[in-house]
Amino acid sequence: MNTHDRPMLALALRLLATVLFSIMLLLVKLTGERGIALPETLFWRQALPALAIFGWLVSRGELHRLRTKRPWIHARRALIGGTGMFLTLGVVRILPLAEATVLGFTAPMFAVILSALMLKEKVGPWRWTAVVMGLLGVLIIAGPDTGNLPLFGVAVGIGAAFMVALVTVQVRDLGRTEEPLTVVFYFSAFSAPVLGLFLFQTGASHDVIGWLMLGGIGLTGLFAQIAMTASLRYGSVASVIVVDYIQLAWATFWGWLVFSHLPPASTWIGAPVIIGASLLIAWREHVLGKRRAAAEPV
Repeated sequence: MNTHDRPMLALALRLLATVLFSIMLLLVKLTGERGIALPETLFWRQALPALAIFGWLVSRGELHRLRTKRPWIHARRALIGGTGMFLTLGVVRILPLAEATVLGFTAPMFAVILSALMLKEKVGPWRWTAVVMGLLGVLIIAGPDTGNLPLFGVAVGIGAAFMVALVTVQVRDLGRTEEPLTVVFYFSAFSAPVLGLFLFQTGASHDVIGWLMLGGIGLTGLFAQIAMTASLRYGSVASVIVVDYIQLAWATFWGWLVFSHLPPASTWIGAPVIIGASLLIAWREHVLGKRRAAAEPV
């Protein structure tokens, strides 16, 4: 057994990440209702983590950890990830929190499709079945008409999940040579200056509550990323991924508490279908990973 294996700590960290991420999305929705432009929200979401990581490494004399021989790969990841974040946070302003969260769970389906197309990975019937299940779940949630959810919002949510899957492929490649902290830093450091340009057009003065919300978005996003990454240090993906779906409960809770919204029946029917599909993919990936490990020479 790996000496870092601490399954209960891994689950606790993953649970903390879901709480922090749900709070971040709640704050994003609230800043939208206060009229704060999305590019400004994204800027603070990216700038604060970059500054925090840089300051922390300087204080420890470990700035050398940011050295990289792949700056252009980081820049490409920042472009793709920034687009995905724009859609991920944007859909929260269009759809209720619960529905926006559920659509994000379709990312593993797109990851399967991208693995087949980009990485030429052989995808068997189990995972293709999961992809079809996930798409069926989306159709159920979208409903037979636009009276349930606006199709534009559903399209943004699907686009966000697709970009998250694309980022997953990019991060998997970067992970071969870079540590997680470096990947997170360059993602924020490359995208924050570009987003900062929008402040000249959309930036505005805010009251104390507005500034606290923007600061909260940056800090909750940073610590959610750290907790999520740390959970994988102490436990396997297969052991912690189930906790991710608790985020739907948090989103439903915040939606009810703050916005007096409860998801309709179509969401309660479609959500288990999507979650079941993504769990099927996770299970299959776990089985295939064990087979590959067993086939490798000792």
